[in-house]
Amino acid sequence: MAEILKLDRELISGFAPQRPEDGHKNSFGTALICAGSEYMTGAAVMAAGSALRSGAGLVKVFSDEKTLDAIRFNEPCAMLELRPDKTSDALRKASSLCKTVSSVLIGSGMPADYKNMEALTERFLKEAKNVVLDAGALSGKYDVMSRLKEELKARAIPAVLTPHIGEFSRITGLPKDEVEEKAADLALDFARENNCVIILKSSWTLVASPDGKIYVNDLANSGMAKGGSGDILAGLVTGFLAQGMDPVKASCSAVFIHSKAGEAAKEDIGVRAMIPTDLLIYLDEGYIQAGWSEEDE
Repeated sequence: MAEILKLDRELISGFAPQRPEDGHKNSFGTALICAGSEYMTGAAVMAAGSALRSGAGLVKVFSDEKTLDAIRFNEPCAMLELRPDKTSDALRKASSLCKTVSSVLIGSGMPADYKNMEALTERFLKEAKNVVLDAGALSGKYDVMSRLKEELKARAIPAVLTPHIGEFSRITGLPKDEVEEKAADLALDFARENNCVIILKSSWTLVASPDGKIYVNDLANSGMAKGGSGDILAGLVTGFLAQGMDPVKASCSAVFIHSKAGEAAKEDIGVRAMIPTDLLIYLDEGYIQAGWSEEDE
């Protein structure tokens, strides 16, 4: 039987990664953001922005030229890596990057039919220390995830998958109505069977871990029901993983802090006017609510 836990300050406060005063940029890990495409450059900008604000020492963005131009303008603290179009070159570059980074996010702002999507996802699952699969990496046909399951199962450190209900329906091959009705059980079964952590997103969010635990965040906020909120969350998870957190703690912490940032934005701006990039501004409030900030001491 599953153990169900609520995401709250008492739980999350003990998860904060160490941040010694004498640390340097290499002390806090490197996050790689493989995200963005010609018409969805903003997803990479938001994911990189939240990874930068997670406390990671370095953030690299692995993407196409137009997305990298957007990163140059909006997130100048990030480093840039051009994503080759030719499959063999893209895979070679991905393997090289895996040797120098602590965590990888793939999929945000990338269409499921991007020709190198499955090949790059498989390469990162095989070679990256920590991996987060989001959006385009989860939006393909059922048979794509079926092929990737063996890579998930073989990983030493479980990957993190961040589907919303529709994406989880596609990767499980189950009707959306059934997924909504049995969300917790299905997420837990998938996590156990495939050695991964599932962050299942709806008006609520739950985290299912391969060891049989479910963590529930029931803070509803319709202001966060806007395209881009998930990119912020995925980048935050990736940044926490880069700093050495294990996948379950990184996922639970990101979900809680993300929702608390949204709550603060809601109070100041309102649910209609707030947009996902506002969450970046309010992440510090999320850290305070999590007991991770010096202002809380």
